[in-house]
Amino acid sequence: MKPQIGKAVTGGVVATLVMTLMMMYVAPMMTGQPMDIAALLGAMLGGYTMGMVAHIMMGVVVFPLAYVFIYGFLPGGPVVRGLVWGIILWIAAATMVMPMAGAGFLMANIGGMMALIAALMGHLVYGGLLGWIAGSGESAVPA
Repeated sequence: MKPQIGKAVTGGVVATLVMTLMMMYVAPMMTGQPMDIAALLGAMLGGYTMGMVAHIMMGVVVFPLAYVFIYGFLPGGPVVRGLVWGIILWIAAATMVMPMAGAGFLMANIGGMMALIAALMGHLVYGGLLGWIAGSGESAVPA
C-alpha cells in the first residue's frame, strides 16, 4: 500500500519542523554552533529568505512527494522505509548539497565529523517521522 500524498505532506510538515528545531537546539550541543541550513542554502539562492523557503519547500513538498514515488522500492515497513529515505537524503546533502553551499564535502567546513553525525541524526528523525506519519494506517510489519 502506497502512502497517500496528503499524509506524506503532513509528515513532511511535522518532520521538517522537528528537524529544524534539532538544527537550532540539538546541533549546537554537538558542534558548538547551530546548523543554519537557511543561511547555507541562501548563499546559493540569493539570501536567507530564499534559503528558508527552499528548506521548507524541500522538506514539506519535494521530499515527501519523492518518498511516495519511491516508496515501493524501499525495504521494510513504513518507519524503516522512512529511515532509509532519511539516509538517502543525508548522503545527498553531505556529498552534493553542502559542498555546493560552501560547507565542504562531508560538511568539513562546518564542524566535520560532529556536524556530519548531527546531520545524520536530523535526517533519521526526519525520515522516521515522515515514514511513520505517511504510512499511518498501514501495518508496520510487512505481510
